[in-house]
Amino acid sequence: MQSLPSIDLHMHSTFSDGTDTPAQLLKAVKAAGLGCFALTDHDAIAGCVELQGLLAPGDPQFIPGIEFSCKDELGKYHVLGYRYDPASPAILDVLALGHGYRMKKLGLRLDYLRAEYGFVFPEEDLEALYAQPNPGKPHIANLMVKHGYAKTKNQAFADYLNRLHAEDDYVRPEEAIRGILGAGGVPVLAHPCYGDGDQIILGDELEQRVVRLEAFGLQGLEGYYSGFSKPLRELVLSLAERYGLYVTAGSDYHGTNKLVSLGDTGIKESAAPAEGILRFWEAVTT
Repeated sequence: MQSLPSIDLHMHSTFSDGTDTPAQLLKAVKAAGLGCFALTDHDAIAGCVELQGLLAPGDPQFIPGIEFSCKDELGKYHVLGYRYDPASPAILDVLALGHGYRMKKLGLRLDYLRAEYGFVFPEEDLEALYAQPNPGKPHIANLMVKHGYAKTKNQAFADYLNRLHAEDDYVRPEEAIRGILGAGGVPVLAHPCYGDGDQIILGDELEQRVVRLEAFGLQGLEGYYSGFSKPLRELVLSLAERYGLYVTAGSDYHGTNKLVSLGDTGIKESAAPAEGILRFWEAVTT
């Protein structure tokens, strides 16, 4: 089995809600000393396609990734996909479905801010917003700060955007998993203990989710994650071991949109990497 380099398999670029372009991200990855990384933009693969074209001999190993925003009767999930074929109709169909839902939610949020609070934005800002590859709440929050409707992005979320609880459409987790598998990829549940907003999922509820998703073809859990305390990390790693699932490690880096550093996965705090992450590394690199 191959030895494990310094890795970070969860990060975002300007193709979703990060602030680094793929070129800037590659530069930051090299500066952080990572040996392997994956770009996992929300519901988008265009950043991975662009980044692959930037790679040169001697650069860190790159694994194409994605993060689907999903929801079903048990709540919200983020499903990561790795080493898929970006030209596969299986994943492109799910991308088209998710993009349609995302654009619909964008309109609902803007309508809500206008109707409830009288927040309006110049037409040129709205055109730029709709031109984003995958616009979401962080992009709206930035506009709110720009026009003085909120002092900070956190306030924009807490006092306004997160108060909208209208029913909306999401890609279901089984659809995301099926699309990733159909494209030859490896589906992994991102930060399994985190649900909707500040929700923490533990115990039987967490295990129920894992069992449910495994039945759809889930192959791994993100056991090393920047936001996990040691007890949460050990809980997820034990579940992965119990069900024979792969383990991944990710920081969830968003550039200046989030106070997380590249490579901050928690894996260095462990005496030795979990067996599941070594199996994942072997599976995606051979």
